[in-house]
Amino acid sequence: MNIVLLGAPGAGKGTQAERLIEKYGIAHISTGDILRAAVSAGTDLGKQAQKFMDAGELVPDTLVIDLVMERLLDDDTKEGFILDGFPRTATQAVALTSKLDEMGRGIDFAIAVEVAPEVIVERLSNRRLCEVCGYIGTSKDEVCPACGGSMYQREDDKAETILNRLSVYDSSTAPLLDYYRGAGQLVAVNGDQSPEAVFADIQAIIGS
Repeated sequence: MNIVLLGAPGAGKGTQAERLIEKYGIAHISTGDILRAAVSAGTDLGKQAQKFMDAGELVPDTLVIDLVMERLLDDDTKEGFILDGFPRTATQAVALTSKLDEMGRGIDFAIAVEVAPEVIVERLSNRRLCEVCGYIGTSKDEVCPACGGSMYQREDDKAETILNRLSVYDSSTAPLLDYYRGAGQLVAVNGDQSPEAVFADIQAIIGS
């Protein structure tokens, strides 16, 4: 079972990815993790990516796709995978489909976790992080419940920044959703529910 997991920042993709991994034993593939691992390991692709990262530039699509395809050769992907954070554009999705076809593999579901923008703004602007241990809490937590450290709000979690991030996401992702819709692979779930209810909807879609 091969899944592309889509959703705006704050939609709850991470939580659902964790549940899918635990339930179905499939690999979680995050492009951020792949880039860091490749750079750390000093692979040829990692060295190429490092040059762009050191220059403060985006890693080109072709290189990111090559890194993803390299990751898909690992044994833990044989039972399936979840792509989280990739593809981000229709161009990337087309290239990914082509590469997967060459491997005799394909995407079974592109699952979009949909949440209203105002709900996402409320969720993220209410989020606070511990400066010491990284605990994620809410504005109600004056000190970290885990270690007693100071809690702070990230710049990315301020309302104006969130709205800008959502605008960028919508403009870049709309063609991607259209691509998977046209391929008959796009399914949407209501992310404005409890995590348990969202996962139940995903399981109903998957059919197991």
